[in-house]
Amino acid sequence: MPTYLLDTDICSYAIKRKQPEVLSKIRAGLIHEEIAISAITRGELLYGLEIAPNATSLKRAVLVFLEYMPCMEWPVSAADHYAKLRGSQKMTGNHVGYMDTLIACHALAENLILATNNERDFSRIPGLKIENWAE
Repeated sequence: MPTYLLDTDICSYAIKRKQPEVLSKIRAGLIHEEIAISAITRGELLYGLEIAPNATSLKRAVLVFLEYMPCMEWPVSAADHYAKLRGSQKMTGNHVGYMDTLIACHALAENLILATNNERDFSRIPGLKIENWAE
């Protein structure tokens, strides 16, 4: 069972090779079977390819990344977390993007640490454990 769920931004750093430190952490995480992505993150990465059909080198990099990265299905328990969290966000006006909320709820449901560079949004989600891999 993984310890970390990777947010889409961390995956993008690895795919685009923006930060060697992030790529090293991902390699180590794969070796030790400590990391995975959510099916939501997979969808976001594939969506990015759909809106950039001429980005052939990016497509190749994303598909190779997805070939090796374990992907977790979005569980029913994440839907339960989502309903409560989204309702709370609506009532308080403390909104986080829909996709980020879905990914956060997946991490909450599986009791995983979310590896992200988006501390600004994810730190506002109660009970979510985050770690910034891009610092």
